[in-house]
Amino acid sequence: MTDLENTSRLEQLCIERGMKMTGQRRIIAEVLSSAEDHPDVEELYRRSVKLDSKISIATVYRTVRLFEEAGLLDRLDFGDGRARYEQTSDDHHDHLIDVQSGKIIEFHDEEVEELQRIIAERLGYKLIGHRMELFGVKLTDTE
Repeated sequence: MTDLENTSRLEQLCIERGMKMTGQRRIIAEVLSSAEDHPDVEELYRRSVKLDSKISIATVYRTVRLFEEAGLLDRLDFGDGRARYEQTSDDHHDHLIDVQSGKIIEFHDEEVEELQRIIAERLGYKLIGHRMELFGVKLTDTE
């Protein structure tokens, strides 16, 4: 394998943008690329320090800020007081947050997307983007 094949998607994007990639930034990029959830900085730190015990929480904060400012990460607010992160993606999706369990479900619904476009047009705007988080509780069989 070449070095490029061994790099995470996020690291590849950083390199393409001319960012200096230190060993610790590479680890943080790898942790973010492999995340299947929406970790906050403290969780990123816990995962990163398992790979390099010398990584500090400050380094994780700085790196996340750098990646976010470069447009590589999206900061998400799910109402729990912690900023969470996911890689910026061309594939649009929204989030449903179970406020009891904290489970986050990503979804895409074309009817919702069309309704948002219609509302924006009705109000005299062309929709250029949006972010939507829905908060709910799981229905039981009796509800």
